[in-house]
Amino acid sequence: MAEPARLFDLSGRVACVTGASSGLGQRAADVLVAAGAKVVGVARREAPLAEWAGRVGGAAAYVVGDVAEREGLPGLVAELSAPFGAPDIVVHAAGVNTREAADDVTAEGWDATLALNLSAPFFLSQALVPAMKAKGWGRIVNFASLQTTRAFPGGIAYGATKGGIAQLTRAMAEAWSGHGITANAIGPGFFPTELTQAVFGDTARAARNAAQTCIGRNGRLEDIDGPVLFLCSDASAYVTGQVLMVDGGFTAK
Repeated sequence: MAEPARLFDLSGRVACVTGASSGLGQRAADVLVAAGAKVVGVARREAPLAEWAGRVGGAAAYVVGDVAEREGLPGLVAELSAPFGAPDIVVHAAGVNTREAADDVTAEGWDATLALNLSAPFFLSQALVPAMKAKGWGRIVNFASLQTTRAFPGGIAYGATKGGIAQLTRAMAEAWSGHGITANAIGPGFFPTELTQAVFGDTARAARNAAQTCIGRNGRLEDIDGPVLFLCSDASAYVTGQVLMVDGGFTAK
């Protein structure tokens, strides 16, 4: 029997985390570093990435880039593989929510949402999978949402991508798990991040959301730590194609 601590030990592993400049992406990056991994954070804003890497130290590096720009993906993959080698783990935390009502959705907003939330996780994973196959080990963690299964006002484009993430995760698992590469998704509930400022800025709305959970509160950043580490480690070796809702029981009610 493996020692419990070793199941979660990421020493010697290399991780890429998109959306690492803030919120749950940066929290995931911190968790992986704490577990022993070398982590490359990817985002479009350099200042917060540099601040994060400076805080973490030698186990962190960062790349400024837009994962939704498919033409630049080969160069981005080469750049993020340079500091520590090809990633064994990729966490797709980058995302956007335009919050356009169905009658007001623009082609530009729709395309940008799909490109970042749905297309980027696939094409970046596809580019990283060959190195994972060569090692016989890999972890892909996508970010789902409450809107993977629920319809929210002003969320038709975002919800479409997050519904797609569930099927993408299953399809990734079918395609690559035979090579030792698991693919799973985390579905956060309401967490205080830049993406949810509109929600938490409305105290009454935030309280209503908390009341809809089984636990009776909204998420805290530390609530994501265990699920991220589980899905990125040997502890989840026989778990693939799953969406783990980290929502305090919001979707259970």
